[in-house]
Amino acid sequence: QVQLVESGGGLVQAGGSLRLSCAASGRTVSRYAMGWFRQAPGKEREFVATISGSGISTDYAVAVEGRFTISKDNAKNTVYLQLNSLKPGDTAIYYCAARRASLVESDSRGYDYWGQGTQVTVSS
Repeated sequence: QVQLVESGGGLVQAGGSLRLSCAASGRTVSRYAMGWFRQAPGKEREFVATISGSGISTDYAVAVEGRFTISKDNAKNTVYLQLNSLKPGDTAIYYCAARRASLVESDSRGYDYWGQGTQVTVSS
C-alpha cells in the first residue's frame, strides 16, 4: 500500500504562484508514475499533469501547459507541482495519485492510490 499526503495549497491572488508537494509513504514510488488531478466545485475531476517513474517523461493538460511544472524526487519519495501565473479558474482541490506502472497516464482510472487533496484558491 502507498499513502499519499498533499500539502502546499492555500489562497493566492491571480498571477501568483504556489508549490504543491505530495509525500508518499509505505512503499517507494521510484518506479511509479505519478499524477496531479483537480476538482472544482460542481465539476468532475480533471487531469492536470503526470510524470513517469524515472521522472524523464511528463505530460500536461492544455489548460495548464506552460504555467505548471511537475517534478519528482525519488530520493525523497515526493512529487511536486509548481503552479505559476495562477488564474481564478485554477481554483480547485488538487489531488495527487500514484500508479503501479512507470509510464505517464492522463486517465484517472489508471491510478491505484490517491491522496486526500489540498485546496487551492485563486482570487481575482
